[in-house]
Amino acid sequence: MNYKVLGRTGIKVSELCLGTMTFGENFFNIAVVDQPNANTMVARAFEAGINFFDTADVYSYGGSEEVLGAALKELKAGRDQVVIATKVRGAMSEGATTGAGDLNNVGLSRKHIFASVEGSLRRLGTDYIDLYQVHGWDALTPVEEVLRALDDLVRQGKVRYLGCSNWAARQLMKALVLAKDHDWSGFVSLQAYYSLVGRDLEHELLPLCQEEGVGVLPWSPLSGGFLSGKYRRDNPTPEGARRSGFQFPPIDEARGFDAVEALAAIAKQREATVAQVALAWLLAQPGVTSIIIGANKQSQLEDNLKATDLKLTTAELETLSATTAPAAQYPQWMIERQGAGR
Repeated sequence: MNYKVLGRTGIKVSELCLGTMTFGENFFNIAVVDQPNANTMVARAFEAGINFFDTADVYSYGGSEEVLGAALKELKAGRDQVVIATKVRGAMSEGATTGAGDLNNVGLSRKHIFASVEGSLRRLGTDYIDLYQVHGWDALTPVEEVLRALDDLVRQGKVRYLGCSNWAARQLMKALVLAKDHDWSGFVSLQAYYSLVGRDLEHELLPLCQEEGVGVLPWSPLSGGFLSGKYRRDNPTPEGARRSGFQFPPIDEARGFDAVEALAAIAKQREATVAQVALAWLLAQPGVTSIIIGANKQSQLEDNLKATDLKLTTAELETLSATTAPAAQYPQWMIERQGAGR
């Protein structure tokens, strides 16, 4: 296992992070891993060198945090040996967004952030969270309120580092500037969708993170299983497969199948799986710190772990990248046209 520094911090995290959205139950039919199986997965991941574990309070309404916390306790590793990340923003009760329940049990208000961190600490069975991430933008709450509340949590010792997820480039840059101007704790990471068939991040967010020293944590690196090898041009909706009934994240399937075919060809040559090659491509991309892998069964975890041993050649990386290379957007194509000179 390789390790990288998370953003402009001194903390080191494994290049694979075990995502636990599948832990618990009743979460978009994704959460199917019970406590005994979670214990096995967490123990195996730790044995393989993974020290980074990611969850969110909204996953199974806290169920994922509870299962992860219990699995880490069962692991009997020292608290300082693992890096725990969780998130805040989502509605923590069904009525929070409909008016039938607690209207403040959602979003990034100071009230909800403070209440949520206490719940996450309790469910995880820890007295501090290593990486506390805002799980999306909240248009109703001033960003200054969000950042000040998060800074207070760091100063109180309940949180070590801060991150954001699913923010636009303009929102992230504004937050970074405000944090610097007010001497608040700033975001050290961005958790965002990124894969061989999901490369929107490369237009603005990835360059921004590289310039500002923000670590990038890709979620859904296999695009909801599309890059697992199950989906082929002649069998686009295999029976029982996750995307066959839940098309998320959205992708351009025409180019996607080009990518799958290129992955399959390289996988055959390298005696690897399609998923391993897809993860190896992502691990090789500049700016990527740690990839969040998820699994609903042990065999998937074992397959993904092997990606760290697969080093693709420059030619292989270029072949794969060419299948889904995004067209430059304005003003990037104008910048490239003008060149570096004057």
